[in-house]
Amino acid sequence: MAEAKKGFLEGAYKVDDPTATKALYRDWAATYEEEVRRNGYVTPTRCAEALASLADDLDAALLDLGCGTGLSGEALKAAGFSTRDGSDFSEDMLAYARSKEGLYRTLIRGDLNNPLPAKAGDYRYIAAIGVFSPGHAPAQMIADVLAVLPRDGLFVFSMNDHAMEDPSYDAEIDRIVGEGIAAIAFKEYGDHLPGRGIKAFVYVLKKL
Repeated sequence: MAEAKKGFLEGAYKVDDPTATKALYRDWAATYEEEVRRNGYVTPTRCAEALASLADDLDAALLDLGCGTGLSGEALKAAGFSTRDGSDFSEDMLAYARSKEGLYRTLIRGDLNNPLPAKAGDYRYIAAIGVFSPGHAPAQMIADVLAVLPRDGLFVFSMNDHAMEDPSYDAEIDRIVGEGIAAIAFKEYGDHLPGRGIKAFVYVLKKL
């Protein structure tokens, strides 16, 4: 059983198309939380605390993109955010998030490779924790998120070591900052999955 679980985590960094990604998370849903917790998954807490340190209204609506089973929602709740909506492409993952009573105001099934499940003005804060990597969410999604945030809205997201091997993410962040669309309000490199020796950047972008 342990070997099978290891395969799910390893596989998450190898899938590179939406169909394979959906199949992986469908099969992984039942053991996802146990496996990532066993490997010390700390990125949700890092992201939630970074966002809370910059937020001026913890009661403002927040969208948790790629919320999965709700680990990120738990971290955002612990950091003080009171109005949380979640979205994920995996109905199997969402079923676990729904079982956590009161964790999310609303849960939406949405595909990050398609238009975001939000329109301008819906949210002051958006999170994408452990979402960005090839086959999961394209670099273009960073601009898509910022487009629906209000001025001074905040977007927190993580980029682990595997994601940073794809230059498109750095290039998109550089473009966004260079064009004055957003400013980097927070950037920190630290632990992601210590049990696997994987680290991640946590970013918070502020819409200008």
